[in-house]
Amino acid sequence: MALFNRQPIAPLEYTRKLWMRSWLGATLLFLYAPLILLMVFSFNDSKRNVVWKGFTFKYYEKAFANESLVEAMVNSLTIALLATVFSVILGALAGVMLWRFRFPMKSAVEGVMSLPIIVPEICLGVAMLIFFARMDWPTGLPWPLNLSAITIAHITFCFPFVAMVVRSRMASFNREQEEAAKDLGASEWQTFRDILLPHMRPGLIAGALLSFTLSLDDFVITFFTSGPDTITFPVKVYSMVRFSVTPEVNAASTILIILTIVLTAVALKLQGVKGIAETH
Repeated sequence: MALFNRQPIAPLEYTRKLWMRSWLGATLLFLYAPLILLMVFSFNDSKRNVVWKGFTFKYYEKAFANESLVEAMVNSLTIALLATVFSVILGALAGVMLWRFRFPMKSAVEGVMSLPIIVPEICLGVAMLIFFARMDWPTGLPWPLNLSAITIAHITFCFPFVAMVVRSRMASFNREQEEAAKDLGASEWQTFRDILLPHMRPGLIAGALLSFTLSLDDFVITFFTSGPDTITFPVKVYSMVRFSVTPEVNAASTILIILTIVLTAVALKLQGVKGIAETH
């Protein structure tokens, strides 16, 4: 009787799973269709992206031969890497501080730290422009010092994301592990390195990916803080697409997308390997 009663349920569960998978696949296809089209039309043998005329790699050759475009790409990657490193350090310290300590005006500090996340980018960009103008920030510096203003601006709005992710991660931490380590003679630094840091590692990786992506993608704040001798990839692409979207722009964007995917896959792979090592 039990087996007889279960037979009608199996087709219903299969139909439900099939419907859910179809809905999820259609949603993902809708979300990623623009990126797929951009990558496909980067191989289009036409100056305009309206009609497909053939397959070619020549626009990738033009993208790599475009010195200003390559320079903009290098600048964006440099800024993103620097902003990620400093954002992870500052965000980790801020997240641990907000998780561990109680101090007056703690809620106000959390609110102020969240402002770069909440405030519209246009307002933050204008504020950064006024700040650097009042500070009389030097221009015409050699590379990479000429990217310092943009890097500082990116760190300002990136590290709060890391701090929030790290703090959320530390909420699940068992403080008894820290107390046990200290009882066994571990110093503050040893406790942080061997107990706290491995626990917050997934949050640090997630925060680093967020910071890198946000910095690499940012246009508004970069537009206000970039000088006459500095240009980043989003600003360069904007100047190129004001007239028309060419396959050269698609090729450069495809390279950036692939680079981002590869870095994300490597980070997730490292996170998975470290997680398996910790369980053993």
